[in-house]
Amino acid sequence: MMWKPDRESGVPLYQQIADDLEKRIAYGEFPPGSLLPSERKLADQLGVNRSTVILAYSELRSLGIIESQMGSGTRVSKFKWGVTTKHTPNWHRYVEGGSFLPNLAFLRRIREALLADNRLIDFASGELSADLSPVAELNRLILEHPYTEHLGYDNPQGLVQLRKALVGFLSHYRNIQTTDSSILITSGSQQSLYLITQCLLAPGDAVAIEDPSYCYSLPMFQSAGLRLFRLPVDDKGIRPDDIRMLYRKHRIKMVFVNPNFQNPTGTVLDPERRRELLEVASELGLPLVEDDPFGLTAYDGLPPLPLKSMDTVGSVLYIGSFSKIAASGLRVGWMVAPNPVVERLADARQQMDFGLSVIPQRLAAHFLKSPYIQPHLDRLQMNLQLKRDLVMEALHRELPELVTFTGPQGGLHLWCRINAQVQDHRLLEEAIRHGVVFVPGSVYGSDSGYVRFTFARARAEDIGPGISRFASALRRVLDP
Repeated sequence: MMWKPDRESGVPLYQQIADDLEKRIAYGEFPPGSLLPSERKLADQLGVNRSTVILAYSELRSLGIIESQMGSGTRVSKFKWGVTTKHTPNWHRYVEGGSFLPNLAFLRRIREALLADNRLIDFASGELSADLSPVAELNRLILEHPYTEHLGYDNPQGLVQLRKALVGFLSHYRNIQTTDSSILITSGSQQSLYLITQCLLAPGDAVAIEDPSYCYSLPMFQSAGLRLFRLPVDDKGIRPDDIRMLYRKHRIKMVFVNPNFQNPTGTVLDPERRRELLEVASELGLPLVEDDPFGLTAYDGLPPLPLKSMDTVGSVLYIGSFSKIAASGLRVGWMVAPNPVVERLADARQQMDFGLSVIPQRLAAHFLKSPYIQPHLDRLQMNLQLKRDLVMEALHRELPELVTFTGPQGGLHLWCRINAQVQDHRLLEEAIRHGVVFVPGSVYGSDSGYVRFTFARARAEDIGPGISRFASALRRVLDP
């Protein structure tokens, strides 16, 4: 629920909540018989005491609008709305059905906590803070290049102007040689992955993904009916021989990798392993999907080159995005792939939404060709390194014996192991009570006891206090 009670109003909070729920019920947002949030959950969402919600529910019960049964929760009354002989669709059954799975419970809990309390220090969100985005530069570009063209549907592959700008950008910054006909514009890396899993693979296909990996946090793989097999990540990345083994045992059809500042570990794939990985892919005829959102965040200003820059046989589908280097709100990403793949995925995407918004694509094209991009990348790298250092210093100060980590050389994340037995759900709930959120490592396929701290969203001045709050929560869980 995005609505929040008005604490400045003269109307009591419980009455505001009761009035809002009654309106939503009358409008059909909560149909007769539907389950309402628990008292605790609704109190968390609205940022009020549980007793306030109890009073609101009591008010609605006294009016016959809702009813509660021990063990069954609180539901909208069927009798009040005269539907005892009519049939409302069983929306719960529909919501629980379907082939597209919901987000993981941990991620839903983190999102709920952040929506309920904007004072939480956020080490979970994988996006840049406002001061790391080129807002002033983008505003100047909007003024310098006012839009005067027709706002109609665009080319299914994406705006030609942007694809041509990406040809130069990818050549200069990533050493990838391509043409605009081999580029598909998407709304970001996740849409690229979704199109690949839905259009190039079939239910029952086996694929290999890194362990741990961001991919484990995306239910789209399971929704597509894919069988996932793990490629363990060590301090040099994945071992290409593991791919040969998985191919022999399970006939894997595709490999998903994030070789530059891997999410969540921050690992960079070893140069020799890169060469071997491409050799294995070529030998077995296996496509490699390379997700490269963090390559240009290298703190030393020397980004490791992508696999695609070494690909001579067309094995690699390369995915990039503005989300981690400029602004997630632009919703502009890209895929470099053989032209038949681009055409197939463009056709599928057109069935979904007829194409992307032209205006952010046009703005992205101007930004790529502008003199602003290199200074922005320099500032981004410097500030991300500063934030990383603040996280590391705070962890050394607050938890010198309880955590182990290796400082990443790029990216937005620090991967941390807790040197004690701890249950992820207990630690997350305690951290939320202490005013800080993070992502438990089990979201990415790891065992309990790992934590991903994402430091790009938090303000620099909040990082020390945030780690202090986490340390207090951890000690409380370990010594209740």
